[in-house]
Amino acid sequence: MRKQRRIPRWQQITSAILFLVALAFLVMPVYIREALIHWYPDISDTYLFESNVVAKADSCWEWPEARQYNRYRLDAADSAYLDEYGTVAFLVIRNDSIVYEEYRDSWTPYTLSNLFSATKSIVGLLVGIALDEGYIKSLDDKVSVYLPEFREGRKSELTVRNLLTMSSGLNWDEAYTSLFSKTTQAYYGDNIRELVMNLDVMEDPGKHYSYKSGDTQVLSLLLEAATGTTVSDYAQEKLWRPMQACTDALWNLDRKGGDEKAYCCFNTTARDVARFARLILRNGDWNGRQLISAAYMEEAVSPAAYLENEFGDGPLNYYGFQIWIMHYRGMEFPAFRGLGGQYIFAIPQKNAIVVRLGHKRSDVYDREMTIDIKRYLDIAFKILE
Repeated sequence: MRKQRRIPRWQQITSAILFLVALAFLVMPVYIREALIHWYPDISDTYLFESNVVAKADSCWEWPEARQYNRYRLDAADSAYLDEYGTVAFLVIRNDSIVYEEYRDSWTPYTLSNLFSATKSIVGLLVGIALDEGYIKSLDDKVSVYLPEFREGRKSELTVRNLLTMSSGLNWDEAYTSLFSKTTQAYYGDNIRELVMNLDVMEDPGKHYSYKSGDTQVLSLLLEAATGTTVSDYAQEKLWRPMQACTDALWNLDRKGGDEKAYCCFNTTARDVARFARLILRNGDWNGRQLISAAYMEEAVSPAAYLENEFGDGPLNYYGFQIWIMHYRGMEFPAFRGLGGQYIFAIPQKNAIVVRLGHKRSDVYDREMTIDIKRYLDIAFKILE
């Protein structure tokens, strides 16, 4: 009779460990499993999640090309800088015409990219429209007027304005790099509504600026409650189609039939996202149609200086209603900004728009901004000379 082969002890231990690891993976929350699989968010995550379509216009408005279109040639240092941070699109527009346009890493004028937190600025504009239309009565309304989940405790103190200006005091931790942060849970999880409805107010609202994606997500749910429609449908009806967008956009959801990840995940092209900057430059007007009131636009792109800044050394001078305020070469102008260096600048002093989309941004900060921002603007201003 053949003697049965004895399995070595190390193989038994290895098999047991692998079994336990597999079991642990299966019982993990959805967001942790997804985060471990995909590891870190990227602009190419467009089709990773379920999405709502934000449909293009029946007749799109194309950006004309300037007479000097793409005559400028980047020098070696600037070209290398664009490559260093994985730039996929660089677009410079002046006087409503494209002066310079470049795509890298297989991107094209028709490739959709995740705008990440630049999406927050879109939500801010939608709030303005809802205010203009009377769905939101006042920016100083309590959030609880629209979301009954905010009627209890200190959450009842929160106003729409607090959410718009990132001064809610909610206990949200802003960290994509942490496996267990609320931001990671929001991005990879499948119930973002439950996540933000269970937030608590930990600091006095309306006092200090503190950047929190949760504020924007609550705003989106408030918009949905106030208007009776999803933020993607509202954006389609009130912004995307009226701005005569040429490409369908995608707004990622937390699950099929679920809620938009409104703090992060609007996906579109470089040319189409530039429309938002054009709308800002025109104070809410699009080719003779006032999509957002000039009064709201003026306040949205002005610093909420009644708040203390995050550095504790004075009033806030770099953030309005979900829109960043840039300070560059003695100029002040609005910007949309997102993870990985998704930047859309509206520069009224030059009647210009700059769009940079890419995989990475610098990790080095100069106060509220990473240092790559000024380098991209330097490059754009060379093109505009």
